[in-house]
Amino acid sequence: MMDEQAGPAGPGDASGPPRWLEELTEKALQRRAPTRQEALAVLRSPAGHEAGPGGGPGEPWAPAELLDVVAGAARVRRRYFGRRVKLNYLVNMKSGLCGEDCGYCSQRRGSQTGVLTYNWLAADAVAAEAQRAAARGASRVCLVASGRGPTERDIERVAGAVGAIKSDLPDIEVCVCLGLLGPGQADRLKEAGADAYNHNLNTAGDNYAEICTTHTFEDRQATVREAAQAGLSPCSGVIMGLGETDDQLVDVAFSLRELEPASVPVNFLMPFPGTPMEGMAELSPERCLRALAMFRFVFPDVEVRMAGGREMHLRSLQPLALHVANSLFLGDYLTSEGAPSQVDLDMVADAGFVLEGWSGALPPADGPAELRPAIRRRGPGTVLPANT
Repeated sequence: MMDEQAGPAGPGDASGPPRWLEELTEKALQRRAPTRQEALAVLRSPAGHEAGPGGGPGEPWAPAELLDVVAGAARVRRRYFGRRVKLNYLVNMKSGLCGEDCGYCSQRRGSQTGVLTYNWLAADAVAAEAQRAAARGASRVCLVASGRGPTERDIERVAGAVGAIKSDLPDIEVCVCLGLLGPGQADRLKEAGADAYNHNLNTAGDNYAEICTTHTFEDRQATVREAAQAGLSPCSGVIMGLGETDDQLVDVAFSLRELEPASVPVNFLMPFPGTPMEGMAELSPERCLRALAMFRFVFPDVEVRMAGGREMHLRSLQPLALHVANSLFLGDYLTSEGAPSQVDLDMVADAGFVLEGWSGALPPADGPAELRPAIRRRGPGTVLPANT
Protein backbone atom coordinates (compact mmCIF):
# COMPACT_ATOMS: atom_id res chain seq x y z
CA MET A 1 0.00 0.00 0.00
CA MET A 2 1.34 3.45 -0.98
CA ASP A 3 2.40 5.81 1.80
CA GLU A 4 -0.08 8.66 1.28
CA GLN A 5 2.20 11.23 2.90
CA ALA A 6 5.28 10.36 0.90
CA GLY A 7 3.55 9.99 -2.45
CA PRO A 8 4.88 8.02 -5.40
CA ALA A 9 8.63 7.88 -5.81
CA GLY A 10 10.21 9.29 -8.94
CA PRO A 11 13.11 11.33 -10.27
CA GLY A 12 13.46 14.47 -8.14
CA ASP A 13 10.49 13.66 -5.90
CA ALA A 14 10.93 15.02 -2.36
CA SER A 15 14.69 15.23 -2.86
CA GLY A 16 14.93 18.81 -4.11
CA PRO A 17 17.06 19.97 -7.02
CA PRO A 18 19.94 17.73 -8.10
CA ARG A 19 23.34 18.54 -6.67
CA TRP A 20 24.77 19.68 -10.01
CA LEU A 21 22.07 22.37 -10.29
CA GLU A 22 22.78 23.67 -6.79
CA GLU A 23 26.49 23.81 -7.61
CA LEU A 24 25.78 25.54 -10.92
CA THR A 25 23.65 28.15 -9.17
CA GLU A 26 26.37 28.86 -6.61
CA LYS A 27 28.92 29.27 -9.41
CA ALA A 28 26.69 31.77 -11.21
CA LEU A 29 26.17 33.73 -7.98
CA GLN A 30 29.96 34.11 -7.97
CA ARG A 31 30.03 35.15 -11.67
CA ARG A 32 31.77 31.91 -12.60
CA ALA A 33 31.06 30.34 -15.98
CA PRO A 34 29.36 26.95 -16.22
CA THR A 35 30.94 24.01 -17.93
CA ARG A 36 29.47 22.79 -21.20
CA GLN A 37 28.14 19.73 -19.36
CA GLU A 38 26.31 21.94 -16.85
CA ALA A 39 24.84 24.13 -19.59
CA LEU A 40 23.63 21.07 -21.48
CA ALA A 41 22.11 19.60 -18.32
CA VAL A 42 19.92 22.71 -17.89
CA LEU A 43 18.30 21.92 -21.25
CA ARG A 44 17.35 18.34 -20.32
CA SER A 45 13.90 17.56 -18.96
CA PRO A 46 12.93 14.55 -16.84
CA ALA A 47 10.76 13.42 -19.75
CA GLY A 48 13.98 12.95 -21.68
CA HIS A 49 15.56 15.25 -24.22
CA GLU A 50 17.45 14.30 -27.34
CA ALA A 51 20.73 15.81 -26.16
CA GLY A 52 22.60 16.74 -23.03
CA PRO A 53 24.75 14.76 -20.61
CA GLY A 54 23.57 11.29 -19.72
CA GLY A 55 22.35 10.20 -16.34
CA GLY A 56 19.31 8.66 -14.80
CA PRO A 57 17.61 9.04 -11.40
CA GLY A 58 20.19 9.26 -8.66
CA GLU A 59 23.07 9.64 -11.12
CA PRO A 60 25.26 12.77 -11.28
CA TRP A 61 23.54 14.32 -14.29
CA ALA A 62 19.94 13.37 -13.61
CA PRO A 63 17.71 15.98 -15.34
CA ALA A 64 16.21 18.68 -13.14
CA GLU A 65 12.54 19.59 -12.91
CA LEU A 66 11.62 22.80 -14.74
CA LEU A 67 10.71 24.72 -11.59
CA ASP A 68 14.00 23.77 -9.95
CA VAL A 69 15.85 25.13 -12.99
CA VAL A 70 13.81 28.34 -12.91
CA ALA A 71 14.32 28.73 -9.16
CA GLY A 72 18.08 28.45 -9.55
CA ALA A 73 18.19 30.92 -12.43
CA ALA A 74 15.84 33.26 -10.53
CA ARG A 75 18.29 33.41 -7.61
CA VAL A 76 20.99 34.55 -10.01
CA ARG A 77 18.68 37.09 -11.65
CA ARG A 78 17.72 38.57 -8.27
CA ARG A 79 21.35 38.83 -7.19
CA TYR A 80 22.27 41.11 -10.09
CA PHE A 81 18.99 42.71 -11.19
CA GLY A 82 16.65 42.55 -8.21
CA ARG A 83 13.02 43.04 -9.24
CA ARG A 84 13.84 45.30 -12.20
CA VAL A 85 12.61 44.68 -15.74
CA LYS A 86 14.09 46.70 -18.60
CA LEU A 87 11.76 47.60 -21.44
CA ASN A 88 13.12 47.99 -24.98
CA TYR A 89 11.28 49.34 -27.99
CA LEU A 90 12.01 48.60 -31.67
CA VAL A 91 11.74 51.21 -34.41
CA ASN A 92 12.01 49.69 -37.89
CA MET A 93 13.58 52.58 -39.82
CA LYS A 94 13.71 50.73 -43.16
CA SER A 95 11.60 47.63 -43.74
CA GLY A 96 12.10 44.86 -46.29
CA LEU A 97 14.16 45.32 -49.45
CA CYS A 98 17.09 43.26 -48.11
CA GLY A 99 19.56 41.50 -50.39
CA GLU A 100 20.66 38.87 -47.84
CA ASP A 101 19.18 35.34 -47.89
CA CYS A 102 18.77 34.61 -44.15
CA GLY A 103 16.27 31.75 -44.15
CA TYR A 104 14.43 32.85 -41.02
CA CYS A 105 13.86 36.46 -42.08
CA SER A 106 10.64 37.91 -43.45
CA GLN A 107 12.64 40.71 -45.12
CA ARG A 108 15.05 38.39 -46.99
CA ARG A 109 15.93 38.57 -50.67
CA GLY A 110 12.93 37.61 -52.79
CA SER A 111 10.60 37.57 -49.77
CA GLN A 112 7.00 36.60 -50.50
CA THR A 113 5.82 37.21 -46.94
CA GLY A 114 3.79 40.34 -47.63
CA VAL A 115 5.38 42.31 -44.80
CA LEU A 116 5.53 46.09 -44.93
CA THR A 117 8.26 47.49 -47.15
CA TYR A 118 9.31 51.13 -47.02
CA ASN A 119 12.42 53.25 -47.23
CA TRP A 120 14.04 55.32 -44.49
CA LEU A 121 11.85 57.05 -41.90
CA ALA A 122 12.57 60.72 -41.26
CA ALA A 123 14.40 61.64 -38.07
CA ASP A 124 11.38 63.42 -36.59
CA ALA A 125 9.18 60.34 -37.15
CA VAL A 126 11.75 58.17 -35.37
CA ALA A 127 11.94 60.64 -32.48
CA ALA A 128 8.15 60.62 -32.17
CA GLU A 129 8.20 56.82 -31.86
CA ALA A 130 10.85 57.10 -29.14
CA GLN A 131 8.67 59.56 -27.24
CA ARG A 132 5.75 57.12 -27.35
CA ALA A 133 7.94 54.32 -26.09
CA ALA A 134 9.40 56.36 -23.25
CA ALA A 135 5.91 57.35 -22.13
CA ARG A 136 5.11 53.65 -21.69
CA GLY A 137 8.23 52.92 -19.65
CA ALA A 138 10.86 51.96 -22.25
CA SER A 139 14.40 52.90 -21.26
CA ARG A 140 16.04 51.78 -24.53
CA VAL A 141 15.02 52.44 -28.13
CA CYS A 142 16.44 50.15 -30.82
CA LEU A 143 16.79 51.63 -34.32
CA VAL A 144 16.85 48.88 -36.93
CA ALA A 145 17.20 48.87 -40.71
CA SER A 146 17.20 45.95 -43.10
CA GLY A 147 20.12 45.25 -45.40
CA ARG A 148 23.59 43.72 -45.41
CA GLY A 149 25.11 46.83 -43.90
CA PRO A 150 24.85 50.62 -43.98
CA THR A 151 26.20 53.00 -46.60
CA GLU A 152 27.80 56.26 -45.51
CA ARG A 153 24.52 58.03 -46.30
CA ASP A 154 22.70 55.51 -44.08
CA ILE A 155 25.05 56.29 -41.21
CA GLU A 156 24.24 59.99 -41.64
CA ARG A 157 20.51 59.26 -41.58
CA VAL A 158 20.77 57.18 -38.42
CA ALA A 159 23.04 59.75 -36.78
CA GLY A 160 20.37 62.37 -37.44
CA ALA A 161 17.70 60.16 -35.87
CA VAL A 162 19.89 59.50 -32.82
CA GLY A 163 20.43 63.24 -32.40
CA ALA A 164 16.69 63.94 -32.69
CA ILE A 165 15.93 61.36 -30.00
CA LYS A 166 18.65 62.53 -27.63
CA SER A 167 17.60 66.18 -27.92
CA ASP A 168 14.19 65.29 -26.45
CA LEU A 169 15.16 62.29 -24.32
CA PRO A 170 18.81 62.73 -23.23
CA ASP A 171 18.66 59.85 -20.74
CA ILE A 172 17.17 57.20 -22.98
CA GLU A 173 19.52 54.56 -24.38
CA VAL A 174 19.70 54.29 -28.15
CA CYS A 175 20.77 50.97 -29.68
CA VAL A 176 21.41 50.74 -33.42
CA CYS A 177 21.14 47.61 -35.60
CA LEU A 178 22.19 48.10 -39.23
CA GLY A 179 23.87 44.83 -40.15
CA LEU A 180 27.56 44.38 -40.91
CA LEU A 181 29.65 47.47 -40.16
CA GLY A 182 32.38 48.89 -42.35
CA PRO A 183 35.57 50.59 -41.16
CA GLY A 184 34.93 53.61 -38.96
CA GLN A 185 31.14 53.32 -39.03
CA ALA A 186 30.85 52.24 -35.40
CA ASP A 187 32.97 55.24 -34.38
CA ARG A 188 30.65 57.62 -36.23
CA LEU A 189 27.58 56.12 -34.56
CA LYS A 190 29.24 56.54 -31.18
CA GLU A 191 30.10 60.16 -31.99
CA ALA A 192 26.44 60.74 -32.95
CA GLY A 193 25.33 59.69 -29.46
CA ALA A 194 24.38 56.03 -29.95
CA ASP A 195 24.86 53.95 -26.81
CA ALA A 196 24.78 50.38 -28.12
CA TYR A 197 24.97 48.26 -31.25
CA ASN A 198 23.02 45.04 -31.85
CA HIS A 199 24.18 42.27 -34.14
CA ASN A 200 23.04 38.77 -33.22
CA LEU A 201 25.10 35.64 -33.85
CA ASN A 202 21.75 33.84 -34.22
CA THR A 203 23.02 30.25 -34.20
CA ALA A 204 26.16 28.17 -33.78
CA GLY A 205 29.03 28.53 -36.21
CA ASP A 206 28.60 25.02 -37.60
CA ASN A 207 24.89 25.64 -38.21
CA TYR A 208 25.25 29.06 -39.81
CA ALA A 209 25.62 27.93 -43.43
CA GLU A 210 22.27 26.13 -43.03
CA ILE A 211 20.44 29.42 -42.45
CA CYS A 212 22.41 31.93 -44.54
CA THR A 213 24.86 31.87 -47.47
CA THR A 214 25.38 35.59 -48.17
CA HIS A 215 27.53 36.25 -45.10
CA THR A 216 29.23 34.18 -42.42
CA PHE A 217 29.23 33.57 -38.70
CA GLU A 218 32.69 35.14 -38.59
CA ASP A 219 31.35 38.28 -40.31
CA ARG A 220 28.89 38.66 -37.47
CA GLN A 221 31.51 38.13 -34.79
CA ALA A 222 33.70 40.80 -36.42
CA THR A 223 30.89 43.37 -36.36
CA VAL A 224 30.19 42.79 -32.66
CA ARG A 225 33.90 43.28 -31.94
CA GLU A 226 33.99 46.41 -34.11
CA ALA A 227 31.11 47.95 -32.17
CA ALA A 228 32.69 47.15 -28.82
CA GLN A 229 36.05 48.62 -29.86
CA ALA A 230 34.27 51.88 -30.75
CA GLY A 231 32.82 52.09 -27.24
CA LEU A 232 29.31 51.00 -28.17
CA SER A 233 27.70 48.60 -25.70
CA PRO A 234 27.65 45.25 -27.54
CA CYS A 235 24.25 43.58 -27.82
CA SER A 236 24.23 40.12 -29.40
CA GLY A 237 22.04 37.07 -29.02
CA VAL A 238 20.34 34.16 -30.74
CA ILE A 239 17.28 32.92 -32.56
CA MET A 240 16.05 29.60 -31.22
CA GLY A 241 14.23 27.12 -33.44
CA LEU A 242 16.57 27.22 -36.47
CA GLY A 243 17.12 23.47 -36.43
CA GLU A 244 19.88 23.67 -33.84
CA THR A 245 20.71 20.84 -31.45
CA ASP A 246 21.22 21.36 -27.74
CA ASP A 247 24.96 21.17 -28.34
CA GLN A 248 24.74 23.94 -30.92
CA LEU A 249 22.63 26.11 -28.61
CA VAL A 250 25.31 25.77 -25.96
CA ASP A 251 28.00 26.42 -28.59
CA VAL A 252 26.50 29.76 -29.56
CA ALA A 253 26.04 30.73 -25.91
CA PHE A 254 29.75 30.15 -25.29
CA SER A 255 30.67 31.96 -28.52
CA LEU A 256 28.66 34.92 -27.29
CA ARG A 257 30.36 34.81 -23.90
CA GLU A 258 33.73 35.24 -25.63
CA LEU A 259 32.42 38.52 -27.14
CA GLU A 260 31.43 39.83 -23.67
CA PRO A 261 28.07 41.36 -24.67
CA ALA A 262 26.29 43.71 -22.29
CA SER A 263 22.90 42.37 -23.37
CA VAL A 264 21.80 39.05 -24.87
CA PRO A 265 18.43 38.95 -26.67
CA VAL A 266 16.96 35.46 -26.96
CA ASN A 267 14.61 35.35 -29.95
CA PHE A 268 12.30 32.48 -30.87
CA LEU A 269 11.73 31.69 -34.54
CA MET A 270 8.57 33.14 -36.03
CA PRO A 271 8.15 30.89 -39.09
CA PHE A 272 6.70 33.40 -41.55
CA PRO A 273 4.84 31.89 -44.51
CA GLY A 274 6.90 32.59 -47.60
CA THR A 275 10.27 31.95 -45.93
CA PRO A 276 12.33 28.72 -46.16
CA MET A 277 11.55 28.09 -42.49
CA GLU A 278 7.81 28.33 -42.93
CA GLY A 279 6.05 25.78 -40.74
CA MET A 280 9.04 24.93 -38.52
CA ALA A 281 7.69 24.13 -35.07
CA GLU A 282 10.51 22.74 -32.94
CA LEU A 283 9.97 24.82 -29.82
CA SER A 284 7.87 24.15 -26.72
CA PRO A 285 7.31 26.60 -23.84
CA GLU A 286 9.42 24.41 -21.57
CA ARG A 287 12.33 24.27 -24.01
CA CYS A 288 12.25 28.05 -24.41
CA LEU A 289 12.21 28.57 -20.65
CA ARG A 290 15.07 26.12 -20.10
CA ALA A 291 17.07 27.91 -22.80
CA LEU A 292 16.52 31.27 -21.09
CA ALA A 293 17.74 29.69 -17.84
CA MET A 294 20.81 28.31 -19.60
CA PHE A 295 21.64 31.79 -20.92
CA ARG A 296 21.16 33.21 -17.44
CA PHE A 297 23.69 30.75 -16.00
CA VAL A 298 26.14 31.53 -18.82
CA PHE A 299 25.56 35.29 -18.38
CA PRO A 300 24.84 35.75 -14.66
CA ASP A 301 25.20 39.54 -14.51
CA VAL A 302 24.38 40.40 -18.14
CA GLU A 303 21.00 41.58 -19.42
CA VAL A 304 19.12 38.58 -20.82
CA ARG A 305 16.14 39.62 -22.92
CA MET A 306 13.18 37.52 -23.99
CA ALA A 307 12.72 38.91 -27.45
CA GLY A 308 10.86 38.24 -30.70
CA GLY A 309 8.47 35.29 -30.74
CA ARG A 310 8.06 35.07 -26.96
CA GLU A 311 4.29 35.44 -27.19
CA MET A 312 4.10 32.61 -29.76
CA HIS A 313 6.43 30.14 -28.05
CA LEU A 314 6.59 30.87 -24.30
CA ARG A 315 2.85 31.49 -24.27
CA SER A 316 1.47 31.15 -20.72
CA LEU A 317 4.99 30.74 -19.28
CA GLN A 318 5.94 34.34 -20.06
CA PRO A 319 5.39 35.57 -16.46
CA LEU A 320 7.56 32.70 -15.20
CA ALA A 321 10.23 33.68 -17.73
CA LEU A 322 10.45 37.11 -16.09
CA HIS A 323 12.00 35.37 -13.09
CA VAL A 324 14.88 34.38 -15.41
CA ALA A 325 15.14 37.15 -18.00
CA ASN A 326 15.35 40.76 -16.84
CA SER A 327 14.45 42.47 -20.09
CA LEU A 328 11.85 42.33 -22.87
CA PHE A 329 10.66 44.17 -25.96
CA LEU A 330 7.53 46.27 -25.56
CA GLY A 331 4.99 46.49 -28.37
CA ASP A 332 5.54 45.36 -31.94
CA TYR A 333 8.61 43.81 -33.57
CA LEU A 334 10.16 44.58 -36.93
CA THR A 335 7.57 42.99 -39.21
CA SER A 336 5.17 41.27 -36.79
CA GLU A 337 2.81 42.52 -34.13
CA GLY A 338 3.56 41.96 -30.46
CA ALA A 339 1.28 41.97 -27.45
CA PRO A 340 -0.52 45.23 -26.59
CA SER A 341 1.80 47.23 -24.34
CA GLN A 342 -0.70 47.25 -21.49
CA VAL A 343 -0.80 43.45 -21.47
CA ASP A 344 2.96 43.36 -20.93
CA LEU A 345 2.92 46.15 -18.35
CA ASP A 346 0.24 44.29 -16.42
CA MET A 347 2.27 41.08 -16.66
CA VAL A 348 5.33 42.82 -15.21
CA ALA A 349 3.31 44.32 -12.35
CA ASP A 350 1.32 41.15 -11.64
CA ALA A 351 4.54 39.12 -11.38
CA GLY A 352 5.85 41.52 -8.72
CA PHE A 353 8.45 43.36 -10.81
CA VAL A 354 9.14 47.05 -11.40
CA LEU A 355 10.32 48.91 -14.48
CA GLU A 356 13.96 49.87 -14.68
CA GLY A 357 14.42 53.61 -14.81
CA TRP A 358 10.81 54.35 -13.90
CA SER A 359 9.80 55.91 -10.60
CA GLY A 360 6.49 54.64 -9.31
CA ALA A 361 3.96 52.33 -10.91
CA LEU A 362 2.69 52.86 -14.43
CA PRO A 363 -1.02 53.71 -14.41
CA PRO A 364 -3.34 51.41 -16.35
CA ALA A 365 -4.06 52.72 -19.83
CA ASP A 366 -7.76 53.36 -19.19
CA GLY A 367 -7.93 53.75 -15.43
CA PRO A 368 -8.22 50.99 -12.80
CA ALA A 369 -9.30 47.60 -14.10
CA GLU A 370 -12.98 46.87 -13.49
CA LEU A 371 -13.47 43.58 -11.68
CA ARG A 372 -16.78 42.48 -13.08
CA PRO A 373 -17.59 38.82 -13.78
CA ALA A 374 -19.00 38.04 -17.21
CA ILE A 375 -22.48 36.56 -16.96
CA ARG A 376 -22.67 33.13 -18.59
CA ARG A 377 -24.85 33.25 -21.72
CA ARG A 378 -23.90 29.89 -23.24
CA GLY A 379 -24.08 26.19 -22.35
CA PRO A 380 -26.81 24.56 -20.24
CA GLY A 381 -30.00 26.61 -20.15
CA THR A 382 -29.21 28.35 -23.45
CA VAL A 383 -29.28 27.50 -27.14
CA LEU A 384 -25.53 28.17 -27.49
CA PRO A 385 -22.82 25.53 -27.08
CA ALA A 386 -20.81 25.51 -23.86
CA ASN A 387 -17.28 26.88 -23.63
CA THR A 388 -15.50 23.53 -23.79
